[in-house]
Amino acid sequence: MFIRTLTLLCLITASTYIFAETKTAEVISLENFAKKYQFLDIKISPTGQFIAATSQEDSGNVSLTVIEIATNKVLSNQYLKDKDTIRNFYWANDDRIVFEVARLAGALDMPAYAGELFAVNADGTKPITLTGPRAKNKEYSFSSISHLLPDDKDYILVNSSPYSRQSPYMHLRRLNIYNGRVTPVTKMPIKSSNESAASLILDNNGDARIVIGSNPENDQELILLYRDTAKNEWRELSKAPLEGRFFTPYAFLADNKTVVGISNTETETNAVTLYDTTTMQQKVIAEHPSVDLMPVFNLVKGVPDKVIGAAYNYEKNDVIIFDDAKDSFSTIYRSLMATFPSRDVSISSVTKDEKLMVVTVSGQDGGKEFYIYNAPEKKLSYLLNAAPWLNKDLMPDTTGIVYKSRDGLSIHAVLTLPKNADAKNLPLIMLPHGGPHGIRDDVGYSRDAKVLASRGYAVLQPNFRGSGGFGMKFLQSGYRNWGTTMINDMTDGVLHLAEQGIINKDRVCTYGGSYGGYAALMSAVREPDLYKCVVGFVGVYDLNLMFTDGDIQERESGVRYLEKVLGTDKAQLDMNSPLKQLDKLKAPVFIIHGGEDKRVPIIHAYKLKEELEKRNHPYEWMVKEKEGHGFYKPENNVERWQKMLTFFDKYIGH
Repeated sequence: MFIRTLTLLCLITASTYIFAETKTAEVISLENFAKKYQFLDIKISPTGQFIAATSQEDSGNVSLTVIEIATNKVLSNQYLKDKDTIRNFYWANDDRIVFEVARLAGALDMPAYAGELFAVNADGTKPITLTGPRAKNKEYSFSSISHLLPDDKDYILVNSSPYSRQSPYMHLRRLNIYNGRVTPVTKMPIKSSNESAASLILDNNGDARIVIGSNPENDQELILLYRDTAKNEWRELSKAPLEGRFFTPYAFLADNKTVVGISNTETETNAVTLYDTTTMQQKVIAEHPSVDLMPVFNLVKGVPDKVIGAAYNYEKNDVIIFDDAKDSFSTIYRSLMATFPSRDVSISSVTKDEKLMVVTVSGQDGGKEFYIYNAPEKKLSYLLNAAPWLNKDLMPDTTGIVYKSRDGLSIHAVLTLPKNADAKNLPLIMLPHGGPHGIRDDVGYSRDAKVLASRGYAVLQPNFRGSGGFGMKFLQSGYRNWGTTMINDMTDGVLHLAEQGIINKDRVCTYGGSYGGYAALMSAVREPDLYKCVVGFVGVYDLNLMFTDGDIQERESGVRYLEKVLGTDKAQLDMNSPLKQLDKLKAPVFIIHGGEDKRVPIIHAYKLKEELEKRNHPYEWMVKEKEGHGFYKPENNVERWQKMLTFFDKYIGH
């Protein structure tokens, strides 16, 4: 399966680990499921003097707290107002932090990065907005960090693009993290805008060496440009159609000649590859026949030194560390994996001297624990649990399964079963993901799946054709098949579980959000005798409306996307729109929507409600006027789950 194999060693003596929880109830409460993670990320300062942590309120706003390790004293707390929140943050030097400002956009969309950077000292002094219209220079530009320049205490490198579409070329600039002054470095030869974002890869000296984005001469092509040094001219390394086979670079290794990336130019799925900029040759170092891989790096003085392994998600989340990775970082990583079997382990922050590192451990139980590892002492010390209210002993179990669709295609799916229940004759909720293209469900923590399974339902999350992570052919096979073969893949998963005796075929409902809401209703339209009820959450119900309403069609690239994945034949769009096929529907419907949904406007919900009323078809209705494309407020999610569970219990319950 892999070009290399793995040998695990356990070399760590753990001092305090695995947060002990006491079983206090037979099921986790809906209120506890709805709570936001208390802590999102923790990073240690370069000298190991401070720890910075982001924490989240129920509103979704994220604050940043800095603690002095020696005294355990809180030095400062940064909190943004209204819709502004903190996304990523970085230690720019020994005692100054730069963070990205984002804006909240709805539970099914990640908070949108606003392109603004903010800096503050560890003790809360000298705060300043560095970039964007609220900075001192009031520059209407979108900026992101390109390089932290660890040997320069006053400057970082940022990549900026003006908001104006008249001149959307990327500009690499030196940014003073104390006063916001910028010094131009170079102008990139590729445009970057909301329509076509570009990426810049710097080497370990901070020199811009690779740029990837839309071809300025053909916006339907991706192009990768390269130069040997900052003084050389840019030259074309490769180009391909937007969804063609391509090498995507991630980072230069320590030699500043080898580029690590993922590529499907020689494999069906994304393989981990090394690109030698001296010979211009690509080498595949790890591949999986069924799913995409991601590279795992070691770090030497904060710089990726080599690829030590690969990560993937299939029947479970897994990381393979190569046998020939013998450095100390690889040894530590192996030990951490052995200490936390069946958990996701990452090293998210390391001091300059590499003696201390922050370790994050998470898993399908929803927990997220943080530790400090002391390398010289080989000692692992517990910091905190981001969600201690989620009792892992009560959490339903999730696993990956594979079944065949009716045309012989292998479909990967995620199955969550009630805790301590026999996997036999269970009621089922079929839960398709949103997107739909490029998105996938993995064997991780899905709140909806865990909530439903904790109340006695088996939950199937099929990665139908068109999903991401299983290769280009699999992705593209979903195009223009939203209401046909993609739906078949979902139904065939239900039938597979029935044949296995795991579920009761007479007790099946379907539920989904966004495209998943479309798929839930379309499944019940196409299989009226199989599905006993439907819940559509912020769902698309008329494909024609996607070309006239919502934020996708507002962009030229969005229109091209819709034309590609849906087509423009109105008769076909009607045939594949559940709103136009309701005469075939038998199952009662529960419609849930947000009044401020920009992605899928509430007109979809109102039109579905109107058509159901015309037919005197049973339905239920829940709208939260201040929510968007998904619910953020915990109390709204609790109410949603309560009403959904009552609805499911009515039609397929015990």
